[in-house]
Amino acid sequence: MEKTRKFIESLGFPSGDLNSLPDSQKTFPDGAQYRIEIPSVEGPAAFREVIQASQDYDVEIHRISQGSGIMLLTDDELKEMAELGQDNNLEVSLFVGPRGTWDVTPMSWASAGKVIGLRVESMDQLVYSIEDIKRACDFGIRSILVADEGLLWLVNEFKKKGELPEDLVVKISVQMGQANPVSIKLMEDIGASTFNVPTDLTLARLAAIRQAIDIPIDIYVEVPDDIGGFIRHYEIPEIIRVAAPVYIKFGLKNSPNIYPSGTHLEKTAVALSRERLRRAKIGLDMIKRYAPHLKTSKKGAIGLGVPKHGVEVRR
Repeated sequence: MEKTRKFIESLGFPSGDLNSLPDSQKTFPDGAQYRIEIPSVEGPAAFREVIQASQDYDVEIHRISQGSGIMLLTDDELKEMAELGQDNNLEVSLFVGPRGTWDVTPMSWASAGKVIGLRVESMDQLVYSIEDIKRACDFGIRSILVADEGLLWLVNEFKKKGELPEDLVVKISVQMGQANPVSIKLMEDIGASTFNVPTDLTLARLAAIRQAIDIPIDIYVEVPDDIGGFIRHYEIPEIIRVAAPVYIKFGLKNSPNIYPSGTHLEKTAVALSRERLRRAKIGLDMIKRYAPHLKTSKKGAIGLGVPKHGVEVRR
């Protein structure tokens, strides 16, 4: 086993989980160690509530993300999402629409087929996905969420050729599922800007991933029930210490899965969004209490995919 460990180490990876929990020496470009993300902000009404709640609870956030998909937002809604991000200097990360669970195949609903749930299942779906991204970029959106390795690679090629904006942030969904340093390094190499790791990784495993990659790690510290249901608030300072730079994400335990959302679920989406800000207040108070030396970013800091102003929409 020692020979195997040494060879892996020679490739630039840790030889095992880092149980010594070393400090991360990496930061965001502005020198910060952590930023705050509010996930599952499903449409303009929920986004407006997030902004109001962030003021009410005195919580500074940096990014919101949405899971229902670009394709399920009307033009007016997409425009408002971009404008809210612009006006409040926040990254707005929208999920690319077509995916396995939105398609005609029953496999993703079978007990043994759930692993392909968010994969892009065909060449046609890849084309639809790129069109979805182009539409969002036309409205000024500069951050997208993907859960398929092929789509990630394709987006990166489109960016390199100028077919998609060079400054487009490509955020990897927790549903992609890579859980070790080598797999996540592969995603970094093919264009990932920021990577949402599985929700149940220990501090030692997070530390090993951080040693292998340079991009930010996104991690739920409160986890929706359908992806674990953990509440890791007391671990937040240690997560930041060993895994920086990190996006600390406040999901919500004991809440319904509302994907895909819409006006029929709007009141629920708004209520859930407000409670996520209350949970974020609890988490940030723990940072202030136990690790006030940890550094966070200002709104609109370098590297954030804040939507652009005055983008012409192709028709």
